Amino acid sequence: MIHLSNRVFALAEVQTVYMDSLLMSFRAEPQAESRDLCPRTFQGDTLVTSDIGWWTSGFYPGVLWQMYSLTGKESFHDLAVKHTLPLAGLLEQETDHDIGFQLMSSFAQWEHYDYTHKHEMNVLSAEQLDDILTKGAEKLAARFVPTAGVIRSWNGNRWNIPVIIDNMMNLELLMECGDREIAETHALTTAKNHFRDDGTAFHLVDYADDGSVLGRQTVQGYADDSAWARGQAWALFGYAMMAREEQDPEIGNPELARTFNDIAFKLAEWIISRLPEDGVPYWDFSQNDYRDASAGAIIAAGLLDLWSNDPDRDPERKLIAAAERILRTLASPEYLAAPRTNGGFLLKHGVGNLPGHSEVDVPLTYADYYFLYALRSYRWLVKTSE
Repeated sequence: MIHLSNRVFALAEVQTVYMDSLLMSFRAEPQAESRDLCPRTFQGDTLVTSDIGWWTSGFYPGVLWQMYSLTGKESFHDLAVKHTLPLAGLLEQETDHDIGFQLMSSFAQWEHYDYTHKHEMNVLSAEQLDDILTKGAEKLAARFVPTAGVIRSWNGNRWNIPVIIDNMMNLELLMECGDREIAETHALTTAKNHFRDDGTAFHLVDYADDGSVLGRQTVQGYADDSAWARGQAWALFGYAMMAREEQDPEIGNPELARTFNDIAFKLAEWIISRLPEDGVPYWDFSQNDYRDASAGAIIAAGLLDLWSNDPDRDPERKLIAAAERILRTLASPEYLAAPRTNGGFLLKHGVGNLPGHSEVDVPLTYADYYFLYALRSYRWLVKTSE
């Protein structure tokens, strides 16, 4: 796996710089002045971009911060800063629950890696970075509905108080930079209402103002009673993250850590038992047409985080073995792009929203982000557990 990860990291050095060059050519176009260009996907021969408001806007900066951590090269630090700074504009916009994704993958990584590398903060100070993250956490906390015990996910739509399982990932912003009690309440309410008896998660639960459940759906999955793969990945990673945060010896809650670990372990067991032989899931566990590299990468990252929370619970290292199986497949020619192709993305064959006919069998920024995250976690865990 060391050779494999080194090969992927070497490719990432090429691809991330190549993607920046494509984005800069976009910026040279006359109409580019009025938009922020964040890479989203690559379809046909076109790099598809978004403005900073799209939920994936922080992941390319996050990939660049990981590359800076891996290489220590100032060129990657400069690229990461360049692509992170525009996201500060989110604080002046109407946002939704995804501000957690957007800021934790960008500004939180900036703060972490500059501190880790003792880099001189000559663009934004540590206090300024803290302020951005704190204000973002306040915007997320403002979406909390106390009577329902949840953070509203989407704005203005056909549901009353919609909560999607993806929202578990955004709680990290509150746990690190905001109101931990709101995050804990949301996670507990989600644990009560989002899961089936087998441990799998619905995509969306709609709440009445008093917290009663109006309905459960799997909007981006095959059917309401099916297990949408990325939804299970978000749930696994999200509860593993909450358990890790609750293990903090100074401000954590050991009882909640056990509760959240239990949820994640139950889901991990279900996922592992139903993965294809090569480890990369189909976009929905009930289907056998399109694979989803993004779900595979997130699952691998979540399994590794979960094992590090409580290695004694998995003495045979089944979680690590499953993650390794996924990562080996994702690093194979079937999924890994050739240099200076694929719009600068690392992975092929992701699925965004198949029922919505959006981003089917394409590269995705979050697939690359969690792929690198998982590879780095694997190397660290193997090194520290030997």
